[in-house]
Amino acid sequence: MKKPHSNIRKLYAFSFLQMTLFPMAIITLFWKDHIGLSLTQILLLQSIFSLAMVALDYPAGYVSDRLGYRVALTIASLFGIAGWGVYTIAASFADVLLAEILLGISFSFISGSDSALLYETLRAEGREHLYARHEGRMNGFAQSGEALGALFAGVIYAAAPLLPFFLQVAVWVAALCVTRQLVDTPRERVIPARSHLAEAFQCARYAFLDNRHLRFTILLNTLLGIASFFPVWLIQPYMQQSGVPLAWLGPAWAGANLTVALCALASHRIHDRLGDRRMVILFIVLIAAGYLGLGMIGGVWGFLFYYLLTAMRGLRGPMMLTHTQTESPSANRAAVLSLQSLSFRLFFACTGPLVGKLADAVGVQKTFHLLFYAFLVALPPLAVLFLRTCHGRKSA
Repeated sequence: MKKPHSNIRKLYAFSFLQMTLFPMAIITLFWKDHIGLSLTQILLLQSIFSLAMVALDYPAGYVSDRLGYRVALTIASLFGIAGWGVYTIAASFADVLLAEILLGISFSFISGSDSALLYETLRAEGREHLYARHEGRMNGFAQSGEALGALFAGVIYAAAPLLPFFLQVAVWVAALCVTRQLVDTPRERVIPARSHLAEAFQCARYAFLDNRHLRFTILLNTLLGIASFFPVWLIQPYMQQSGVPLAWLGPAWAGANLTVALCALASHRIHDRLGDRRMVILFIVLIAAGYLGLGMIGGVWGFLFYYLLTAMRGLRGPMMLTHTQTESPSANRAAVLSLQSLSFRLFFACTGPLVGKLADAVGVQKTFHLLFYAFLVALPPLAVLFLRTCHGRKSA
């Protein structure tokens, strides 16, 4: 009989495979050069992807809590296979949109389910205090997978533009094999007193109204996530415009993801030493320095400032997720995590097309410079509200 403890190494494997994204290091160039999309269309496409996740993320998280996290991750793998499969025959904006919607459904079922299963597995063994460590390792495996997928992406893309997408289908078939081996853990279950819809609304009310610390955790995590997400779609044209050779794209992307992986692995140790307040200050400093450098330095090596943003991304994940997990009820854990993802996706859907339009109008480098000022204004007030509600709570 399979034991829940085996979930941990299988979740590591799933995280590795989920993020082994062969097309990721070149996908913006694929959209521009082979599908013929502008940066405005690319950011619009990602906004539609985010809206699909907004519509599905919380329902998928709620369903995951009811059907089980193993079932949710299996469904996600099937949609992943379908989405990347569509990419192998894509020739228009509509084809890419269909692929992105299928992938949006896939990520909706993953969102919260993998972290919730990890936490519940540790909780069943009385080791939930180790969650940040294992979440950091899971993030580390995920970013290592993306780094591996990106390493030769530029070379593969130059040789055969569709080959990265065929490789991606094979990766998701392997992920499906892993999810079939997971085990759901015994946990608290809630029988809704009124209806599933009423219970879902009550969970949302708890996250955004009743629990102040959870509310500001979600909002701060959303803005920190956005700060590391805009460059994902802008850094490839930024490097192209700066004269970075195509063969560099894969190794540069791999280096960025290895930075995320190493910082995620070290996150719980650094957090133990610095505490919440100094960690949040570090996040803001890294974001400010990264955007300012990208906006003012430019040139072939200017993209290295992107690594400051990927370092922030790795450091903030385990810490912020620990705060969310600590405040989440066991019966609705995946649903609360999905609400956090929903907040991020909705914010990106509202701002992404505007950033894309700005990049088309003034250039990518100038856009980074303007975003530096935007984040410098928006982050400190949210950070203060988050830290105030941390008072009297145990740091994870």
